[in-house]
Amino acid sequence: MAAIALFGTSADPPTAGHQQILNWLSHHFDEVWVWASDNPFKSHQTLLAHRAAMLRLLIEDIDPPRHNIHLRQELSSPRALVTVEQARQQGANAEFTLVVGSDLVGQLPRWYRSDELFRQVNLLVVPRPGYSLEEANLEGLRDLGARVAIADMTGPAVSSTAYREEGDSHILTPPIEDYIYREQLYEWQDAPRKRLLTRPHSRP
Repeated sequence: MAAIALFGTSADPPTAGHQQILNWLSHHFDEVWVWASDNPFKSHQTLLAHRAAMLRLLIEDIDPPRHNIHLRQELSSPRALVTVEQARQQGANAEFTLVVGSDLVGQLPRWYRSDELFRQVNLLVVPRPGYSLEEANLEGLRDLGARVAIADMTGPAVSSTAYREEGDSHILTPPIEDYIYREQLYEWQDAPRKRLLTRPHSRP
C-alpha cells in the first residue's frame, strides 16, 4: 500500500520554507500530492491560478529533482474533507496522511466535519517557529479520533505573510521571484526587479 502525503497550502506566495517541507516529505512518503488552496480562515491577495503556477515552479526547482512530488491542483478545495474524498477516489489502495503546519492545529477541530476527516486520514504536524505545539491541543485532536504524528523537522522561520506585509524577497526562490515580477503580483514587484537586473542566474 502506497503512503501518500497530502499537502495543501495557500501558497500566497510559496516560499523556500514550502520547498523545504516538500523535499522532506518526498523522502518520507512514497508520493507527495500538493496543491494551492483557499483557506477559509485567511484572505488571499493573489488568484488561485497564479498561486498554483508558482507552486509548480517551486516543485520543478527542487535540486536534485524529486520525481515523487506531484502538483494535483484538481484536489484543491477550501474543505479538506472534500479534498481527501477526491484523493481517495484516485488512490483507493493508498494510505493518506494530511500534512498541516503547527499554526493550524488550533483550527482543526473547527474544520468542516473534522471528525469524519480524522477517520479518513492520518495527520502529520510540521512544527513552525513561533507556533508552539500545545499538548492540550494535540490531546483534543486525539479525543476527536485523530491519529496525529509530529514531523521530526522544523520549517524555517520564513512565511508568505512576511513577504506580503514586508516585501522580504529573501524567503523566495529565484523562479518565484521572477514570476512575481513578470506577472506584477503583490505590491512589492518593484523590489524584485532591482535584484533581477543584477542577479546572474535570473531569466529574462
